[in-house]
Amino acid sequence: MENKWFTISVYSENNVGLLNRISGIFLKRHINIESLNVSKSEIDDVSKFTIVAHTTEKWVHNIVGQIEKQIEVIKAYYHTDDETIYQESALFKIASGLLFDERQIQNIIKDNNAQIVTVSRDFFVIAKSGRRNEIDDMHDQLKPYGIMQFVRSGRISVTKDEMKISAILKEF
Repeated sequence: MENKWFTISVYSENNVGLLNRISGIFLKRHINIESLNVSKSEIDDVSKFTIVAHTTEKWVHNIVGQIEKQIEVIKAYYHTDDETIYQESALFKIASGLLFDERQIQNIIKDNNAQIVTVSRDFFVIAKSGRRNEIDDMHDQLKPYGIMQFVRSGRISVTKDEMKISAILKEF
């Protein structure tokens, strides 16, 4: 089996220590968590972990099985990139002088459908949402001009098909 990108969605109660146990499941198998996001979900009092890993379907199936054994976990799913709609967000902090002195900076912002979110005397901040490769491309374009700071979020995603989690919770 070949390695592919998988997005794992974990619905759980919000308890201390669960993140540590989930990361331990990956650690034991020497599989890197490429991206991690935890937020509230569409269900009251239920958190959603969105985890991205590059592995085989056999391994991701086993990992999801182990995650579901955690007592706080309600349900876990895995999906390929083709089965989800996903985005990441990034912030770029750039020296303010470049905004006015380098016309190319304005073109990069426009061409990448990015936004300037704040401008100060010393710096300005650009926000970009999109796929990882789009953010990487913009990073590569801005790098020659000097990036003062850069941060990228974990992946957020929704599935194209309906998630059965709400129906599962209604059964309880």
